[in-house]
Amino acid sequence: MMRHLTRARHAGAMAIGAGVAPRRFAPYHLAMRLPSVALSIIIALAATRPAVAQSLQPKWSDVERETLEHFQALLRLDTRNPPGNERRAADYLKSVFDREGIPARILALDSNRTNVVARLKGTGRKRPLLIMGHTDVVTVDSTKWTHPPFAATRDGGYVYGRGAVDDKDNVAAGLMTMLLLKRLKVPLDRDVIFLAESGEEGNTRVGIGFVTSEQLPEIEAEYCLAEGGGTTRIGGEVKYATVQTLEKRGRGIDLIARGIAGHGSVPLASNAIVHLAGAVARIGAWRPEIRLNETTRAYFERLAAISPPDVAQHYRGVLSADSAVRRAADDWLYEHEPRHSSMLRTSASPNVITGGYRSNVIPSEARATLDVRMLPDEDADRFADAMKKVVNDPAVEVRVSSAFGRPTGVESRLDSEAFKAIEASVRRVYNVPTIPVMGTGATDMSFTRAKGMQCFGIGPAIDMEDGPRGFGAHSDQERILESELHRFVRLNWDIVTSLASPKEGAARPRAGQR
Repeated sequence: MMRHLTRARHAGAMAIGAGVAPRRFAPYHLAMRLPSVALSIIIALAATRPAVAQSLQPKWSDVERETLEHFQALLRLDTRNPPGNERRAADYLKSVFDREGIPARILALDSNRTNVVARLKGTGRKRPLLIMGHTDVVTVDSTKWTHPPFAATRDGGYVYGRGAVDDKDNVAAGLMTMLLLKRLKVPLDRDVIFLAESGEEGNTRVGIGFVTSEQLPEIEAEYCLAEGGGTTRIGGEVKYATVQTLEKRGRGIDLIARGIAGHGSVPLASNAIVHLAGAVARIGAWRPEIRLNETTRAYFERLAAISPPDVAQHYRGVLSADSAVRRAADDWLYEHEPRHSSMLRTSASPNVITGGYRSNVIPSEARATLDVRMLPDEDADRFADAMKKVVNDPAVEVRVSSAFGRPTGVESRLDSEAFKAIEASVRRVYNVPTIPVMGTGATDMSFTRAKGMQCFGIGPAIDMEDGPRGFGAHSDQERILESELHRFVRLNWDIVTSLASPKEGAARPRAGQR
């Protein structure tokens, strides 16, 4: 559900301003050739490669054929949410695991909205690694698709279908990684767990919410990998990768204006709609204070290092201790790259307004619903108090409604073994820098982070140009390059073997040690 933006400057403001929220996050501005200074932002890569990376490499030509078979099979399963019917995908995955002799279980709160979990056992020297992908997809208007949305059509090097980049690419990559680990008998220092969850697109109660609350031992892990990041191609060339290390949390806030009802022929100063309109306008013009965390600070630092000088100055500007410089940079981002401006603060967007039922009746009440995306450490009540001061109208109530159903988790560490392994794998597979990112939307990782897991969002390489052309996640022509799907499987394999297989020279557990 977390859909990160991959847009060039000329398309970025238009796409985001129109409310487009594509899946993979990528900055808007990037030089077509990365300057040499980009090398200085790469954290030291993991010093020791696992022995498996050198001795147990798959035969990738065979892997690619099988990957495509499974990927197309998953795309052809209609799991649009609502209603979901993720059981179709869960049963398919379970059957594959059963054939391969990989222990797998169906976990279900709803018999038609099932989840599947599989586990490969390790020595227990390290805590488990969890790989996640959700099997539901958003709804479609089939009349707008050139290729049928559930046909998995191959055309011009692409595979078209709902879920191609949200999120059956991650499901297929996780599935292939599990199969390869099993077939190649890869020694593991930790259990590797695969979870294909239902309900990510708005019904987490049947999916990750159920699994984390009722079946946590099945998936409890030190690290997890899921959607939320991505790799960006510009002009057909991969430029950089983003890894999601935390995300904002959604909260609903209502503005409720109350006045005196009356006949429309006699305008009233107490008109609820007028008061609400003023409150909405003030909220729309309000930009709360800039607050950076470890991820967003590192994000803008690294982004500046690989961006053209005229754009990099704005990324560095938001890091400045000078409030005037910071404000000027924020003004530029708000106009040209609003998603980056949103990353700086808790944001509030008025998205729904209701009031009145006849043109000749002044209503006594009008309401606006705000989509508030809070920084992970934001206090909801304190933010609402600040909003009341901005509204500054006793006729308008500011009411904090329920959260959007996703908890708050801890920020995943940039100095962790997992982040360093991901950086090293990205360098080996794509030979590009890695940038940590805070998601402005939401993913199922919010639930696993809330259980203490260090979670990292990754994704395949997507053409920056695809989104504005209508080929992105949730669009009417969702697609992925076959070559990049295969490269994403290799990335998953490289990350998982780096984290789960023994390092050369590592001490082995004593007999009986788990």
